Parts: sequence; C-alpha cells; structure tokens
Amino acid sequence: MSVFGKPRGEKYHTRNIEMNTYDYDDTRFVVEGTLTDFRHKEFRMATGEDRTPGILHQMIVSLLVNKESLEIEDLQVEMPVIPRGDCLETIHCLEEAKGLKVASGFTAKVKDIGGGIKGCNHLVALLTSMGPSVMQGYGAYCDHKIPGFLLENFHFLVNTCWVWRNGGPLIGILEEKQKEKGNG
Repeated sequence: MSVFGKPRGEKYHTRNIEMNTYDYDDTRFVVEGTLTDFRHKEFRMATGEDRTPGILHQMIVSLLVNKESLEIEDLQVEMPVIPRGDCLETIHCLEEAKGLKVASGFTAKVKDIGGGIKGCNHLVALLTSMGPSVMQGYGAYCDHKIPGFLLENFHFLVNTCWVWRNGGPLIGILEEKQKEKGNG
C-alpha cells in the first residue's frame, strides 16, 4: 500500500487507543480507555539512555459516568508501563476532572486541568479522546436499553459532525420521524 504515492517505509512507532464501555449499575456506566505507545526500533531517550523496542507508555483511565447527567462521578488512573519512575508523580493530575460533564468544552477543560507542567500529556490525550467514547457508549447503552431513545433525544447528535449538521438531511429525517410519531 502506498502513502502519498510512495510505498510505506519502516515503521518506528505505533499508538493504540482503545475504549470500552461497560454497564456498572442502574444509574452509571464505566468507560475505560487505554493508551499504548509501542516503539518498533531500538531508540535513545532524550536523556541518553538506550532502549530496546517495546512498549514505552501504557496508561489506563477508567471513568464512572452518570447515565442521566453524563457527569464523571469518579476516575481512576493506572500507569502499568512508563518510561521513567517520575511519571508516576502525575498519576493524580486528572483528579479535578471528577464532576465534569462530558459536553461542549470538555476537551478544553481537561487540557486546563492536566496539560503542560500540571500533569501528563499522554493522560490528557487519553482523557480528551474519551469524551466522544462516553457519548458513543451512552448512545449504545440507550439504543439497547431504551427503545426510541435516540429518536426522542437526537439533539445529542446535532452539529457533532458534517452529516449530523443542523439543517442537514439526516437531522431532517429525524425531525420528520419525530413529527410523524407525535401525530401518530
């Protein structure tokens, strides 16, 4: 396969981010995110240490999310693989995210809480990417447990991307279905 008209070269780095959503109880669900950075070649750290190929970072953030408000009620951070022990000093940098609602402005708030010298760039990257997964997990839960929920509450989708833009054809379809249901 080619990229930009040229065969792919040697691979040096892979970052995987995986999200899973689990039911927790009647009022909450859990979203678990894992970030893993893998180096494919021997490398030298900025401080001069030589390293062999393998996992450089593996971090896990678990969120306990309220099903009604989409507020983060609790948060746990694990750092099974880190490049240096000092990284553990940032394990609590996201604590202030407890109480945040996953809504417009979530990413900026997370960056303010744990970005730069306040915390860990990798944990911030993981938590900010979890916002959309909270919404996807919530949608999957509602679709499974509450028939018709998304039709009644499609406002969650409005302006989340081009195809769900206000005034676009998909929102128009849902508006029409909602009208039909109201008249039927």
